[in-house]
Amino acid sequence: MFNLLRRKPRVYTKIENHIFGIITELLKLSNTDINCDELGGKYYLSNEEQHFKVTVLSNDYVIRLTNTRDSVAEKYDKLFVEDVLKAIKEEKHRRMEVVYDSINNSIEKMAERLHNTLIETNEMETQKVRRLETKHTKTKKVNY
Repeated sequence: MFNLLRRKPRVYTKIENHIFGIITELLKLSNTDINCDELGGKYYLSNEEQHFKVTVLSNDYVIRLTNTRDSVAEKYDKLFVEDVLKAIKEEKHRRMEVVYDSINNSIEKMAERLHNTLIETNEMETQKVRRLETKHTKTKKVNY
């Protein structure tokens, strides 16, 4: 019964497998830019060092690969394009988390420095007040 409900793993064609490999390798490189126009259904990968660009048109299930000499655009199976988009979105999300963590750490460090500065300033003010109080009591004459 459970074997009927289990989804069979997707088998890509040789070309789809090759394209998926290219895209995943590009995503592994930190210098690959990922840009998305989710409203228009367009996703762009660009690596200037490798002279390689990928455009995925999710609405039409078209993937365009461009290098310095050639540009090839083909329409692919819906499930294949969705798998490619899933990989792109996961990498974009992972990168955004890294940026978020970095910003969050910077804010925490700034807040800690500000807190320490405020504590030091408060201690200095307290010491000034104590000095003024002791000076004031020394100069004050007590009448009996």
